[in-house]
This record gives sequence, structure tokens and C-alpha cells, in this order.
Amino acid sequence: MCGPAGCGKSTFAANHFLPTQIVSSDQCRALVSDDPANQGVSGHAFDLMYFIIEKRLMLGRLTVSDATHLKREDRKPAVKIARYFGFNAAAIVFNIPLELCLARNRARERVVPEDALHAQYDLFVNTLRTIKREGFDYVYVLDEIAQSEASVKTARYVNRRMAGSTR
Repeated sequence: MCGPAGCGKSTFAANHFLPTQIVSSDQCRALVSDDPANQGVSGHAFDLMYFIIEKRLMLGRLTVSDATHLKREDRKPAVKIARYFGFNAAAIVFNIPLELCLARNRARERVVPEDALHAQYDLFVNTLRTIKREGFDYVYVLDEIAQSEASVKTARYVNRRMAGSTR
């Protein structure tokens, strides 16, 4: 998933996927530091997040990465891990107006500073221009209406690496 704070990524994930299928950078920050907002541990949190994603894909499990993913270098590991384990990589991009993200952010329990959200949105605008050339098998760009009307259907996929495994 990709989008700035307040765009609805976590809400969308919670509405369309099982809690066990969602690997959240905020949750990983909380696991390593007891504080989901602690940006100082982001490196450790993302190490943990990608470790969990690898383990889930190794076992053939659908996995959703819930983080802003606003820079190409932030998205690249997820694509690489999916390829390594023989899965498609899909990006769900939340193209929500800045004003709505700001309003949603103000209503959240854990508010992102507005200047940080403005910076995230600037990165997001660039993402919209580049993400379709970054190696994802599927890129879904959802505006506010599509976000509320979307349904998620997943196809049964057999990981060819796991199919012959005796583990």
C-alpha cells in the first residue's frame, strides 16, 4: 500500500484483509520500542517488517505491507521479496486530496505533524508519476470514491517453491 498519513491505508487494509495478513510499520515500531510513532527506530522496524513479510511469503501466505512507501527505495524491497518467493507484487495507491488527508489526520488518535504530512504529500505526488515503472505486476490507484467502493478478490496462488517442499 502507498500513500501519505490520513489517506486511509490502514482502514482499507482492516476492511479488506485479515489482521494476520497485514504487516504494519507502525506495529513493528511498537514491537521494537513500545511506541508506534517512534521514528527513531524505523530502521529496526522495517527490518522486522520485511522479516515477517519474508516468513509469510515463504509459507505461501497473502501479505499486505501497511506503510506509507512514499519513496521508490521504500517500495523496492517489497517487490524484491515477492519476486524471490515467486509471488506477484501489487501496489494499492491511495490518491486522496491533501485537504482530506489533513482532516482525517486531525481526527486520528495519533496525529502526524501537518508539516510532515505536507512533505509526505509532496513525495506522494512524485510517486504517482513513477510507480507504474517500478516493477509491480499490478498498480491500483484509488481515489476517494474508488476507495469506498472497492472490493478485494484474491486468486488462489500456489507458490511453486513451496509446492514441492517437504518442510
